[in-house]
Amino acid sequence: MTARPISETIASLMPRAKAELTELVAFQSVADPAQFPKSECEAAADWVADALRAEDFQDVALLDTPDGTRSVYGFLPGPAGAPTVLLYAHYDVQPPLDESAWLSPPFELTERDGRWYGRGSADCKGGFIMHLLALRALKANGGVPVSVKVIAEGSEEQGTGGLERYAEAHPELLAADTIVIGDTGNFRVGLPTVTATLRGMTMLRVTLDTLEGNLHSGQFGGAAPDALAAMIQLLASLRAEDGTTTVDGLATDTEWEGLQYPEADFRQDAKVLDGVGLIGTGTVADRIWARPAVTVIGIDCPPVLGATPSVQASARAQISLRVPPGQDAAEATELLTAHLRAHTPWGARITVEQVGQGQPFRADTSSPAYTSMAQAMEVAYPGEKMQTSGMGGSIPLCNTLAALYPEAEILLIGLSEPEAQIHAVNESVSPQELERLSLAEALFLLNYAQSK
Repeated sequence: MTARPISETIASLMPRAKAELTELVAFQSVADPAQFPKSECEAAADWVADALRAEDFQDVALLDTPDGTRSVYGFLPGPAGAPTVLLYAHYDVQPPLDESAWLSPPFELTERDGRWYGRGSADCKGGFIMHLLALRALKANGGVPVSVKVIAEGSEEQGTGGLERYAEAHPELLAADTIVIGDTGNFRVGLPTVTATLRGMTMLRVTLDTLEGNLHSGQFGGAAPDALAAMIQLLASLRAEDGTTTVDGLATDTEWEGLQYPEADFRQDAKVLDGVGLIGTGTVADRIWARPAVTVIGIDCPPVLGATPSVQASARAQISLRVPPGQDAAEATELLTAHLRAHTPWGARITVEQVGQGQPFRADTSSPAYTSMAQAMEVAYPGEKMQTSGMGGSIPLCNTLAALYPEAEILLIGLSEPEAQIHAVNESVSPQELERLSLAEALFLLNYAQSK
């Protein structure tokens, strides 16, 4: 079969894809009941399950995972003797952050300047739609040549490990010959890319206590230990003067071999303000793909508006540490915890709570599945060859699947290219990328079935 009829089918399905993504984005499916109603995640899970049933998937189930969220599973049987491919996406999303900074409502898919804007449009509700498009195109042109399992996770963004623990308790459920993780992205719009490595992560919540209660800064300031000042000093110990992450005992000099990320391109992608320097040393690729990176993602402290002249008795911060391949996330957690305890000033009482962890991942790019994907991408992106890059983010499930199914090949593709601005305000997806990657996935399934 030539690629043309499949390509034409996907093009004809794009209006439907936009309508479905509009419905899916409308669910405020942030897997944090402290911020958003749990019912939003449940409704999104129901939508995904109904979509699988409509495509004739069997054994569709809402899986209650140990972290209190739901993942959605379905199975589409293929021809006798055909290999099995697991397609992954997640329907939970990041919080919208400052909704006033969005140019259009975060949970209303809005077309603007050739892109579709909305929280989860790229990360990763669009990834689920990509899987649907590929399967529908194959069904319309002779049938799906492999058996397909789909798993749509409900708490990937929280890093709480629900699906990982469920998979470990039910190892037969997600078994497959190859796995396509639809949650990364091309290095650049129009440049087909598979992701070969993922940094892992650990998330810690740190509390410092110094006083029984807040004190008047005029009467006691200068001698009374200020918990907020102690926290600032402690957090400052996690970076060198040039911004390099400095966790005692954690290596920070690994180099990235492969596709490089020009500094000028990174500055533009990251929207770094003129005159502001990048942090760290080495190449940009070294810093974001091969080395650990600490980020203070939140601090509990009095807001400026309404602040009183007080010495603070307590302060709390949440710290994320990205862990590159070659380092163990559990060991990194221990090193970070020890560093925090060792660098706490003034004898402040410190409490450290782990709230999330995931191991880094490295794929085997020499496997037959990568050859099939390279061939598919060259067709879907005429004139371009498939590139291999790293990704600074984490997908904790990857290592779980690699451990459960050591013979399975794992590929990572997706819609989160730099312009998508995932996790930030004004997240968007390129419909052209959605169309081309859906074609690539459909052709990959054809190529892979023929190679087995």
